[in-house]
Amino acid sequence: MKLRTRVEHNTKQKLSSTLRSWLPILQSDLESLQEILEPFAEQNPFIEIKVGNEKVDKKFEKKSFFQQVAKESVSNVIEALTIGKKSLYDVLYEQINPPLFPTTKSQDIAYEIIQNLDNEGYFPKYCFEEISKKLNCSIENIDKIRKRFSNLTPCGVGAIDFKESFLFQLDEFDIDDNLYDFASEMIKNFESIESYTLNPLFKDALKLIKKFKNPPAIEFLEDEKQIIPDIFIFKIGENIEVKLNDAYYPDIVLDTEGLDDKQEFVSKKIKDAKDLIDALEMRKATLYKIGLLIVEYQYDFFFGKAIAPMKLKDLAIELKRNPSTISRAISGKYISCNRGVIPLKQFFATAVEEDISNSAIKDYMCELVKHEDYKKPFSDMKLLNLIEKKFGVKMVRRTITKYRQQSNIAGSSERKKLYLLKTDFTQ
Repeated sequence: MKLRTRVEHNTKQKLSSTLRSWLPILQSDLESLQEILEPFAEQNPFIEIKVGNEKVDKKFEKKSFFQQVAKESVSNVIEALTIGKKSLYDVLYEQINPPLFPTTKSQDIAYEIIQNLDNEGYFPKYCFEEISKKLNCSIENIDKIRKRFSNLTPCGVGAIDFKESFLFQLDEFDIDDNLYDFASEMIKNFESIESYTLNPLFKDALKLIKKFKNPPAIEFLEDEKQIIPDIFIFKIGENIEVKLNDAYYPDIVLDTEGLDDKQEFVSKKIKDAKDLIDALEMRKATLYKIGLLIVEYQYDFFFGKAIAPMKLKDLAIELKRNPSTISRAISGKYISCNRGVIPLKQFFATAVEEDISNSAIKDYMCELVKHEDYKKPFSDMKLLNLIEKKFGVKMVRRTITKYRQQSNIAGSSERKKLYLLKTDFTQ
């Protein structure tokens, strides 16, 4: 009896030691995994972390309809390639010279403005006071220097917001005074742009505005971070196969050659290394099981249907883990499948009614918006009515508004403006 108790205690102690290493490893995404493991290697002279070297092909990423609209409305980002590898700040620094900035004081202010630009090229208003205190100059003088940025390249950088950036860019075009004045007025009243549609200059002004870069430093923005999926799901005919992204995992190499494992220090470090290896294997095993269960629960999704209702608790029961552990396991993790690269958390849809998930309703709402009349977009109330009719459920308008915002879809009035900007008047 005492022997059994002692064995159980030792097993529990070993598991507890592994779990302490396991949780942060489980919670991290694949890209950060090596960074999480490095401190263990630094503390243990007998292990080495080798980088996984698989190059994952960038899969199709599911984007919302309005992200695509925004992308299409941006003008010629490819021009950026001609600037080479210089940063926005490098390009601007080179232009802080006379005659535009003739004095040391004006140059110092200009340098500070550059330092405080955000990554889109805009100048945050709160920075006026900070620069004023730092350089002991008036806010008015800072603003005067800032407005000279309208003469720099890329044009529009240094503006307070998109309206001012558009006004900066408007000065770059050689147009007659009437069109300039009208376009300027449209920009200043951009929220009411549809009220100008009957003006004979509207089409020309809109064509002009569509040439502007928004945000002004768009060509300097870093490429969207590539998502590295933890799990691949392959559809082969009527069968589905689940695979881990094994090749991207770092390897933990334990070198014990020539060591005396009876020495206390060596013995402890070897044990720590084995715990770390076990922790990494537990991460793989847990995510693989999650992948299998998602396929089991969401089989129809991989054949084109909506996500079915599924809760974290369902997975926790199946895996005999705490729901909070499962929550950590899916945080920041992605599945790559025939329908795109999808966050694991997206599969955990709650049921609005039995057999109807909120994800199914969101997907239907996105389809409605995608095919709506550009001149008369659906209001949230109209979307509510159509959804209730389709699914036979009762909901409230604020729920539809929440789903719309979660899907990154603008309100009906804002969509109308987006459609207007997207319209091709050359046809």
